[in-house]
Amino acid sequence: MIRKNAEKDSALTGGQMNGIVLGIDPSLRGTGLAVLESMPDGTLRYIESLTVSNHKSLSMPECLANIFKQTAAIIERTHPVCAAIEQSVYVQNFKTAMILGSSRGAAIAAASLAGLDVYEYPPLRIKQAVIGYGRASKEQVSRSVCDLVKGAGILPNDESDAAGAAIAHIYTHKIKSV
Repeated sequence: MIRKNAEKDSALTGGQMNGIVLGIDPSLRGTGLAVLESMPDGTLRYIESLTVSNHKSLSMPECLANIFKQTAAIIERTHPVCAAIEQSVYVQNFKTAMILGSSRGAAIAAASLAGLDVYEYPPLRIKQAVIGYGRASKEQVSRSVCDLVKGAGILPNDESDAAGAAIAHIYTHKIKSV
């Protein structure tokens, strides 16, 4: 499947989507995964979330394999219709950019191999969708996810950021008119 930039899909015209969405917050040592369902009545239902924690003793290839396996496993368990991932917009240095890009690639590859379209959202857009303010703190995002998603409770930061990516997709991606 082709990765899609969610901001440039001009063929789409409808309203809020319904269905199950996998949100991904990539990181080598703590990738957040969250699965939410957008219900026909407009509410959001929590299905599952987890943090793919990779110990410092693991090599980069071992970490990437774990991200891939855990992403594939949650897709197999929950059957999302698509995935939403946070775009990389700022990194401190080249090495950090390479590591983050590799982590994103492992999760994107798992989603794509499962046949999912993957949509990318900038962090500011995710925060705007979740809380209405693009410069919100992680704590504000976490609290808002808890308020917006039925059954989620307070999630760890990586998981609430992943849920935020799913929420951004659900609230801002326009579905095709039939």
